[in-house]
Amino acid sequence: MKKLFLTAAAACAVAAPAMAEEAAGWSFSGNIALTSDYVFRGISQTLEDPAVQGGFDAAYGSFYAGVWASNVDFGVDESIEIDYYAGFKPTLGPVAADLGVAYYTYPGAGDDGAEYDYVELYAKGSVAPVEKMSLGAAVFYSPEYTGETGAAYYVEANAGYTVIDALSLSGAVGFQDVEEGVFGEDNYTTWNLGGTYSLAGFGLDLRYHDTDFDGLEIAEERVVVTLKRAL
Repeated sequence: MKKLFLTAAAACAVAAPAMAEEAAGWSFSGNIALTSDYVFRGISQTLEDPAVQGGFDAAYGSFYAGVWASNVDFGVDESIEIDYYAGFKPTLGPVAADLGVAYYTYPGAGDDGAEYDYVELYAKGSVAPVEKMSLGAAVFYSPEYTGETGAAYYVEANAGYTVIDALSLSGAVGFQDVEEGVFGEDNYTTWNLGGTYSLAGFGLDLRYHDTDFDGLEIAEERVVVTLKRAL
């Protein structure tokens, strides 16, 4: 089965606050997670099975770089996804910006001859119009998307609200367009809505995902539970 997407992260899942140790201007943090389904932009990356995920980040001032990994399953052979990324987070007036590049790799997933690895550029921004609320937008662009399906872009609008210190709500709506199309579609819309409860360094996220894909089981509506821990 042709692979569509990487995540997210789910693109809008909220992580538990990371604990960083600082040395000579540098800060370092890590994270680990167990999720009932690895969903990226509305599409399951594990054929609706659970995933173990984790990453490491290093930052110096407004610059950062990191690596993140997860198991994936595209219906041919189970494999692993390893993402490398770097960027810059300037503050532009009331806007907290994030400009960067990510390289998504899938060791062992190209045995069927498909080229899954790809590079994506991104620009994100968020504002806090009122206390406890955030509004954001993001644009992602790949000159040659996964599976060698041509140029692609993804745009998203998202929002978050802190109900209490331990509980936050968030959601997003996104639109994915791929030049040569995937799964018989050139583009589609996806959305998610959920909440994260934090306690003793752990974050428990409960999230609803859906898309407007017709006839694609791994893109149908689903509820995903994710347990995260900052290291």
